[in-house]
Amino acid sequence: QLQLVESGGGLVQPGGSLRLSCTASGFILNKYAIGWFRQAPGKEREGVSCLRSSDGSRYYANSVKGRFTISSDNARNTVYLEMNNLKSEDTGVYYCAAPSAVQALCSPSKEVFEYWGRGTQVTVSS
Repeated sequence: QLQLVESGGGLVQPGGSLRLSCTASGFILNKYAIGWFRQAPGKEREGVSCLRSSDGSRYYANSVKGRFTISSDNARNTVYLEMNNLKSEDTGVYYCAAPSAVQALCSPSKEVFEYWGRGTQVTVSS
């Protein structure tokens, strides 16, 4: 059974850092484009970052460029999202997601992704 599990969220002050993890079971992460999305209360779920390990392609939303870094650890079947210089507007539930096809490219569109984790809460507040 294909499953994605996020972890690493928490409460952090503005300017702080967190590292989120997305660990997969039932499939090999590095064969797929893996996306990170977030959803703030009352807002649409938005694409934050994506990594397609097979060709090294990455996507970052403009709002996180230069602050967030996506990477993978194939031995752990895990994709990470390193988040630095966090701002209050980064608050939300963060989800990782995978498409059903290995051919799928990275995209900020949630419609591309079929499999989702349950999310991890990130709160940036003083």
